[in-house]
Amino acid sequence: MTDPFDLTGRVALVTGASRGLGAAIARAMAAAGAAVALHASEREPTVTMTAIGSTVRTIPLVADLRDRAQTDALVPRTIERLGRLDILVNNAGIIRRADADAYSDEDWDAVLEIDLTSTFRLSRAAGRHMIANGRGKIINVSSLLAFQGGIRVPAYAAAKGGLAQLTKALANEWAGRGVNVNGIAPGYMRTDNTRALFDDEVRREQITARIPAGRWGVPEDLGGAAVFLASSASDYVHGHVLVVDGGWMGR
Repeated sequence: MTDPFDLTGRVALVTGASRGLGAAIARAMAAAGAAVALHASEREPTVTMTAIGSTVRTIPLVADLRDRAQTDALVPRTIERLGRLDILVNNAGIIRRADADAYSDEDWDAVLEIDLTSTFRLSRAAGRHMIANGRGKIINVSSLLAFQGGIRVPAYAAAKGGLAQLTKALANEWAGRGVNVNGIAPGYMRTDNTRALFDDEVRREQITARIPAGRWGVPEDLGGAAVFLASSASDYVHGHVLVVDGGWMGR
C-alpha cells in the first residue's frame, strides 16, 4: 500500500528555512522524502542543510523578501535547479513590537511586505506552475493572531489575518485546478520572534497557564502538520487553517 504521507520525488520550497519554524518544516519535508529548496534572507542556511544531510537533495536560496525582484526570482530559481516545484511553504516572517499610537510607517511596511505581500507574490508564481502541472500544495504559516488581535503588534496581526483570508481566497480559485492551498496557525512557540515574551517571566507564566497542554510549542511540533498538508493525505483539504497550539484556541 502506498504511504499517503510519502513525499519522495516531490520538490518543496520553504521560505525562512535557516532557523525556527522554517528549519523544522524543511527537516520534516526532507525526512518524508522531498527535495528541498531552503530560503534564507541573508546567508545560506548551512545549519539546516547539515541537519538534513545527504539523504535528499537540498539547495540554498538567499533572497531579501523586502525586495520584490528577489522575491519573484525564488520560484523560477527553484524550478531551474530542481526541475519542478510541488510544494511551497510560505513561512518567512518578521514581527515588530510597538504601541499602536507610536507604530512607524517603516515597521508597518516591512511587516506587511514580508509577512503578506511576499506570500502572495510567491503563491502567484508557484500557482501558475502548479496549475500548468495539474497539481501542487501551498502552505501558508499564519498565527493565532489571525483570530486574535494581540498586543503591540498591529502590523503582524493585520498581516497574519490577511494571510488566513488569502489562503481561503486562493483555495477558492485553485481547488478545482489541482492545487491545495491551506495554512498552519502555530500557537505560542519558542522561537526568535517570541523570545521577548518567553524571557518575560510574568508574561511567560500567564501564557503557559492558558495553554491546556501546559507548555509552549517547539518548532518540531509543526512538522507533522506540514507534511500532512504537503502530502496526498490532504488532497481533499482546501482553504483550511490548521491550528497547532496546544489547545489555546479551545480554551
